[in-house]
Amino acid sequence: MAYVATRGGEHAIHQAECLYRSMMGTISHQRVDEVKKALPLLIDRVMGEASLYEPDLAALALSQTGGDLYEAVLLLRAWRTTQPRLAIAKPVLQDEIITHRRISAAFKDIPGGQILGPTLDYSHRILATEVLDAHDFEPEPVTPANKPAPACHPSLAAWQKSQGLVQDYPHADVPREDIPDITREPLLFPSPRAHTLQSLARADTGGLLALGYSAMRGYGNAHPTVNELRLGEADVVVTHPSGTEFSVGRVKISQAEVVDKKAKGLSLGFSATLGWNEVKVISAATLDLNAEGAAKGSPVEEEFFLYHTEPVEASGFCIHFKLPHYVTFQSSLDAIRDAQKNASGQQDNAKSDAREEEPAL
Repeated sequence: MAYVATRGGEHAIHQAECLYRSMMGTISHQRVDEVKKALPLLIDRVMGEASLYEPDLAALALSQTGGDLYEAVLLLRAWRTTQPRLAIAKPVLQDEIITHRRISAAFKDIPGGQILGPTLDYSHRILATEVLDAHDFEPEPVTPANKPAPACHPSLAAWQKSQGLVQDYPHADVPREDIPDITREPLLFPSPRAHTLQSLARADTGGLLALGYSAMRGYGNAHPTVNELRLGEADVVVTHPSGTEFSVGRVKISQAEVVDKKAKGLSLGFSATLGWNEVKVISAATLDLNAEGAAKGSPVEEEFFLYHTEPVEASGFCIHFKLPHYVTFQSSLDAIRDAQKNASGQQDNAKSDAREEEPAL
């Protein structure tokens, strides 16, 4: 694939960017703060796909790009590469997550109980058009529970493993220093499970949904049941050079486990990501569940879904088609003209031969 660089248009290029910036208007701290408050789930999506948990910077990226998710993710990833890595946090354990929402479609009475938490799953989808007539939409107050749920809940999969229903992954306990980092190492196949889960954690939400949905509709080899879906907050615990462990803050996280019945028990698919994004983790866990034994080229083959749900690379490849491809396109046209010319010449020769073969009267 070849294309030529644009020349002689630096002023036009600069003015095109100025035009875009003028459409966005002045970007103030107030605007960034309003974006962060009004669109928390969109902020979560951008942070998850950028592999960077920083709500202020995610809101700034969205404000700066006018809401273009792929540009916002690219901005955050580029900024992240300029920052030093100060420490590696301890692994987050499920039973230590401060849980806001925890549901299961597989069991009604799960250890620790189910918590609906914040959700629109059971609401009427009615647009609040009164807001356009200057009538504010005020949410109803939340009624406190008589008995508040505990902050932390046990792992459902751990309980199932104790019952012999779910098998541990053979490489579940990998030393922290041996876990590869997808932000610093290339993705190779067959992919280490750590790379697979990290890639799914920062994959494009829409891409995961499309491929996960295809698996749910029968294009995969396993049908998911949501074993546990959890939204919560996790402490980021690091170790001080003195040896003291302490929390540097909390991050919102989503995780999903999906299961499918196998001859020897339940097979388990897992996914987790920064921020709250239920559709993403359910879709990603479904792909993880279907990856083992997937046919080459199928939508649930690991190489297929990991390559095609990488948001920055995919969007960049798509957008690059806007760049000048004058040379390759002109060569295609030349090839078409030559083929047409040759075909026309062959037709003329055939007609000439036919006339020569006609008997004289």
